[in-house]
Amino acid sequence: MEQLLGMNIYTLLAVAAWTFPWKAWSLWLAARRGDIWWFLILIFVNTLGILEMIYIFFIAKQSDGRTHTKNQSDVV
Repeated sequence: MEQLLGMNIYTLLAVAAWTFPWKAWSLWLAARRGDIWWFLILIFVNTLGILEMIYIFFIAKQSDGRTHTKNQSDVV
């Protein structure tokens, strides 16, 4: 089991540890903002965190000024 698909298991664990927080953060942001298409792309496309970082730092920041419609779940 030391080799998994030709990769060292420690390399695989390092890649997973790097990718998971980026994936989780970007999916959380996309869901919270109602960006369904970004959510679907982010959940199905694995890019070692690159696409997730682009969404977090560029896409989500660019459109932070847009107006969001309030629904019942937004009301506290």
